[in-house]
Amino acid sequence: MDKKIRQALVTDETIDITTMGRKSGQPKRIEIWFRQVNGRTYITGTPGPRDWYANLLKNPNFIFHLKESVQADLPARARFVLNPIERRTLFSDPALAWYREQVESLDDLLTGSPLIEVIFTE
Repeated sequence: MDKKIRQALVTDETIDITTMGRKSGQPKRIEIWFRQVNGRTYITGTPGPRDWYANLLKNPNFIFHLKESVQADLPARARFVLNPIERRTLFSDPALAWYREQVESLDDLLTGSPLIEVIFTE
């Protein structure tokens, strides 16, 4: 992976992702945040259903669009983080502090938030 892209994955926060619509089969592009934890890239959200997550459940392949410090369209695949211990470890990390501040308890995140690891495929 290019040095500028690796740096952007450490410093940037806002990206777009393009998923395939689970009903329409059409590309769906949205803006979203991502975070790095221990050198791995994650996308999450506050508790509740999310179209992007439902789309990925149907087709886990998507495009990760860097757009802040560098422009790049990176093919990726979602790895769904479902293990309760792994989820607790990740949601307890300082990189995800903002999400903890949005809920009454960590348990709300653990049981109700989408969480994927981004696996870059090229």
